Amino acid sequence: MTKADIVTEIADKTGIEKADVQTAVEAFMKTIKGSLEGGENVYLRGFGSFIVKKRAQKTGRNILKNTTIVIPAHHIPSFKPAKTFVDGVKKKVTVK
Repeated sequence: MTKADIVTEIADKTGIEKADVQTAVEAFMKTIKGSLEGGENVYLRGFGSFIVKKRAQKTGRNILKNTTIVIPAHHIPSFKPAKTFVDGVKKKVTVK
């Protein structure tokens, strides 16, 4: 499902114009992105949490040059689904 599919589905279910839904969806994503870039986690009860995780410094390899490199510590965005979300997916999606 793409962002356009989400906008269409919300517009169909609510009767709101697609342009207004598009604006709301983009504002929602921009707000979450801004919060995470500011180091602030976002919690949506019943859906999940958008969190910032810290990755420790580690040693890696550049296989093309056969050298060892140091990958510095950094932060990455992550999503942790709520238990009810996970349970719903487990019940409704079959293993193929």
